[in-house]
Amino acid sequence: MKDFVYSLGSFSSALLSNTVSTFAIFYYVDVLKAPPHMISIVMILYGLWNAINDPLFGYLSDITKTRWGRRKPYIIWFSLPLALVFTLFWAPPFDGTRPTALVLYYLLMIFLFDSFYTIVILNWTALFPEMYPTLKERAKVSALRQALGIPGLLLGIALPPMLAAKLGWDKMGMIFAFVGGTILYLTLLGIRENPRYSQKQGLNVIEAVKFTFFNKSFLTYVIASFLLQFTYTALLAALPFYAKYVLKISESQTSLLLASIFVVTFFLIPLWQKITAKIGAKRTMMISMILWAVLLSGFAFIRTFIQGIILASSLALGLAGPLIILDIMIADIADEDQLKTGQRREGMYFGANALVIRLGISLNSLVMGLVLSLSGYNANLPIDAQPNSAIIGFRMLCSLVPIIATAIALLVLRYYPLDGEYLRQIKEKVQLVRSE
Repeated sequence: MKDFVYSLGSFSSALLSNTVSTFAIFYYVDVLKAPPHMISIVMILYGLWNAINDPLFGYLSDITKTRWGRRKPYIIWFSLPLALVFTLFWAPPFDGTRPTALVLYYLLMIFLFDSFYTIVILNWTALFPEMYPTLKERAKVSALRQALGIPGLLLGIALPPMLAAKLGWDKMGMIFAFVGGTILYLTLLGIRENPRYSQKQGLNVIEAVKFTFFNKSFLTYVIASFLLQFTYTALLAALPFYAKYVLKISESQTSLLLASIFVVTFFLIPLWQKITAKIGAKRTMMISMILWAVLLSGFAFIRTFIQGIILASSLALGLAGPLIILDIMIADIADEDQLKTGQRREGMYFGANALVIRLGISLNSLVMGLVLSLSGYNANLPIDAQPNSAIIGFRMLCSLVPIIATAIALLVLRYYPLDGEYLRQIKEKVQLVRSE
């Protein structure tokens, strides 16, 4: 029961983050009429802060010393501010008649939301390796977390427009904030933190950066993770174009296409949990990535909505595994690091990982813009008037581009050392340290 209560944090995390990432710009630009160019400037600044704050707050969490532990106090202190800021985000006191004031309000709210969200969710996530030391436990709880996160993701993407149409965006914000904040406080009932770790002297910031970014296990992991996360971002960004111009389907059918990936993933998570517990994280990850790359090739050939649904549902075979495994691999890296530094530094590793994979969004924007430009895509042309080269471009964005990234990730992952006998020795030594 405690595992379930702790894992509920995934639902809140997915609900709040996906609502903001999906509808923030739409609400402020299309509904409130904020100047788009000013919002774009805010988003550039937001992206820079977003990259910095993850390792910063992770490091601060690792060196925190309280009698209640390192992570738990942050969840207690900042879950309420997170819920309040989320509510205020959707209830601005200005509209487009005062554009400067509205944009400044947007800047303040999105910076505060991201800061509080990072502090709470990073500390909640960093508890995972400490609370669940064995592969069997980590596979089970990671699967549970992802299974609870997918409904939050779907609700965060599908529900806001419907609630806003009936109640208004401000009421939607209040409802989501109440649900998300309440569940975050509920997760405290499932948290078991060892206060002993918060009594140790932490590394200084230079040592923390050195031990993190010169760690072979972390470097091979984070490069592979970055490339894999890039493929997810690239596919989700390109699929609406692919659906409209290649499959020629409606917006509602496009929504079904996207939803089918995550719905089927939800049901496949228990299968990949068992596989991970049996053969280990590295080998499971490599099998998942091979499946992902093979299935992506289907986007080079399919032509109908039904074929799209079948292919999208099949992609869940390659998606469910990494959703479980990525956090398990960081947990293993933190175990190895403990033997080298004498510290539990999950916060720094989760934060540094978040910094690197966010660069995938920038890489995707660059690659997607380049392909669309070179392929001759013209947004002012009707669907049937797009040149054949543009259709080829859309197919490449959904197949060739992510397949190449996945193949490179596989090559890098081969050198990830935490597997087999070496990983077993790490686990034995960490267990000895824990027992002492």
